[in-house]
Amino acid sequence: MTDFNSLIQPDNGQDARTIEIVAVADHDEWLGSQPSSVRAAATAQKFEGKKGDFAIVQGAGEDEWRALLCVADPAALDIWALAKAADALPEGTYRLKGADVGDAGLGWLFAHYRYDRYRSDAKVKGARILLTGEPARIDMAILQARATALVRDLVNTPAADMGPEQLEAEVATIAKAHKAELTVTRGAELEKGYPLIHAVGKGAARDYAPRLIELVWGDERHPRVAIVGKGVCFDSGGLDIKPAAGMRLMKKDMGGAAHALALSDAIMQARLPVRLHMLVPAVENAISGSAFRPGDIIASRKGIKVEIDNTDAEGRLVLADALAKAVESEPELIIDFATLTGAARTALGPELPALFANEDALADALLDTADSVGDPVWRMPLWQPYLDMLDSDIADISNSGGAFAGAITAALFLQKFVSNDVPWAHFDTYAWRVTAKPGRPKGGEALGLRAVLRYLTERYPVR
Repeated sequence: MTDFNSLIQPDNGQDARTIEIVAVADHDEWLGSQPSSVRAAATAQKFEGKKGDFAIVQGAGEDEWRALLCVADPAALDIWALAKAADALPEGTYRLKGADVGDAGLGWLFAHYRYDRYRSDAKVKGARILLTGEPARIDMAILQARATALVRDLVNTPAADMGPEQLEAEVATIAKAHKAELTVTRGAELEKGYPLIHAVGKGAARDYAPRLIELVWGDERHPRVAIVGKGVCFDSGGLDIKPAAGMRLMKKDMGGAAHALALSDAIMQARLPVRLHMLVPAVENAISGSAFRPGDIIASRKGIKVEIDNTDAEGRLVLADALAKAVESEPELIIDFATLTGAARTALGPELPALFANEDALADALLDTADSVGDPVWRMPLWQPYLDMLDSDIADISNSGGAFAGAITAALFLQKFVSNDVPWAHFDTYAWRVTAKPGRPKGGEALGLRAVLRYLTERYPVR
């Protein structure tokens, strides 16, 4: 993983090149005040006064130069204001002129992320930014960058190298680092105690056997918080097989688990005063003679009997057993992440996770923190009249609600496994970026993670 610690440092007056910040509204006046050589260089590089314009201009000496960056508001740089410059600048140390780094330090860090596990031409960038003010701002930026990079790394890794066993190993590494308790349930014990998780994963090869991975950390006297993540390491659709185009990115179907693990790691690094319980049902939804079938009826851990209408609606099944287990420990808060429905992407697109919550106060707080950290989410309704879409003629509930309101019916299905008196938030996230932007490469992506992390740090402050 990228060494983010070396990329953002306190400003102690050390030598550094300058990044001069120019406001869009002040561009023409600023350009007119510059020497002719600067005007010519800026114009040649199309430094025209649009947000994000970037240029490098020569100084008086042979080795003297500074960078120019045009921003909307120097008084409040957004997260991504420095990302383009960070990617373009050569290795070295830089200091802003005309603005404070602020939240834009996070975008600077994100711009240095590279997923190069399978590349023979991997290159490490090392452009450092200096930041004035409280050291805690640096610590929080690094914490968020590390969590985001972990999600990206896990989601980008092909299923051949990130199956249930490898996902368990990732959790084990983090558990060991924080002296957390690790429990893994497999085999006959899984079949007996978590029948939905077992049913979804039983069609996979032995090396991809299903399991429930649990991590517990923190003082038992602290409030218990459960974080649950969908860990479908590859989703063929099962016997209701996906078309090739729909299967191509299904290595990312464990994106919910990646979010849960990265969030849990950040909680432990920040040492929030909580009793953390992370649960990841890890499976491969494969096709074989032992795969579960449309029409099967499977009893859940909670005792609710589920009729399988579609084997490609498997994520909600594994989450149901994990949520039921989480509830048994009587947490005061449950949050789950899942790459659950195409319907959420149809409604909101790839970059805006759908948020469902059974408590208005929880939803409002998450929306506020999402807005404050620039990690947007959108609340969707747990519209109870749609429950009848999940009716089964011969079982308690069906696992698929049909063609309409797919994100809502999936969330309603999950709600059946959560106690009404436990505040619960469900994020239907894509975990993937379709097109690249500065600091945001195409590929695995953390969406909704920073919003939840900020919410938890505010709800459970370190004293």
